[in-house]
Amino acid sequence: MELRDLKAFMTVVEHGSFSKAASESFVSQPSLSKSIKKLENALHVELLNRSTRNIELTDAGSIVYKQGQKIIRSVHDLHILLDDLSNIKTGTIKLGIPPLIGTLFFPDIARKFHKQYPKVHLELVERGAKTIGTLVENGDVDMGIVVIPTDEKKFSVQSFVEDQFFVFINESHSLAQQEHIRLQDLKNETFIIFTEEFTLHDYVIKSCKSVGFTPMVGYKSSQWDLIVELVSSNLGVTLLPYSIAAKQTNSNVKIVPLLNFDMPWRLGVITKKNTYQSFALKQLLNTIRSDN
Repeated sequence: MELRDLKAFMTVVEHGSFSKAASESFVSQPSLSKSIKKLENALHVELLNRSTRNIELTDAGSIVYKQGQKIIRSVHDLHILLDDLSNIKTGTIKLGIPPLIGTLFFPDIARKFHKQYPKVHLELVERGAKTIGTLVENGDVDMGIVVIPTDEKKFSVQSFVEDQFFVFINESHSLAQQEHIRLQDLKNETFIIFTEEFTLHDYVIKSCKSVGFTPMVGYKSSQWDLIVELVSSNLGVTLLPYSIAAKQTNSNVKIVPLLNFDMPWRLGVITKKNTYQSFALKQLLNTIRSDN
């Protein structure tokens, strides 16, 4: 059995299709199929049920996938241990960060850490917050920044940032001149929100429902700056953390506090429990901790 073939199988399972796995790993679908067939021949089992359109694991496939996670993680830890032994202040740390969080906070983190450890490379993996936990759990990234609370049985959690949500609204809107806006005052407005893979998508909808209405969603995006531009074009309103106020400079957009509605945005740094942490990762966590 070759590790390359096992990784190909894991990639297909995790992406749910050969096409997505091929696109993500930059190899052809036939190459992935060939690798999985080689793995099946080596193990003398069938790993995938090929009679269905969707990826479906056989019983043997489920076992190989679960054990494969341990094998991949062990190989990853082996490299970290040897890197630490040979050169304690070099290496690469993979950080899983949602795009919004990356834009707001990653440059400052990277600058401060690079000043202390210029030979350690920080590799940013941008995904929706819902995906970051899975990446950390599977060992695809060393740490992640997510919206908390999260599963503290799986992860060690370190508080990172707490912010509040504000209404971002076109300056010509009648509500834009108010000192505060009640969330329920937006029940007839068109909302512009993040796409479903982002925690903020569910958070905004849940908050609106808590005051008696389901928001009418006109646009969805994975980019906060595009969301703000759509507000600037008077195509709807949005709810975003106040941290964005310092980043956006569009004079057509007013930022108004919510009245009598506490919408905290709490972020935490997570790492997988009971997993070896490199010297570099420990120092990065210390850098983030000392900043808060």
